[in-house]
Amino acid sequence: MGRWLITVGILLILVGLAWPWLTKLGLFRLPGDIVIERENFRFYFPITTMIVISVVLSLILWFLRR
Repeated sequence: MGRWLITVGILLILVGLAWPWLTKLGLFRLPGDIVIERENFRFYFPITTMIVISVVLSLILWFLRR
């Protein structure tokens, strides 16, 4: 369990460091992502992006288990 938590922590740090480059890919602006913008308010619900990330992670984990 300890190794797993350390691995997840390192992955989160790497994603945080790579965040400026990840946003330039357009991954978080897919059709189906809900964006509501008002005068002093912005709500963003990336439903399509989360589905894509979930499918990719599921495939990676499935390949690693084989």
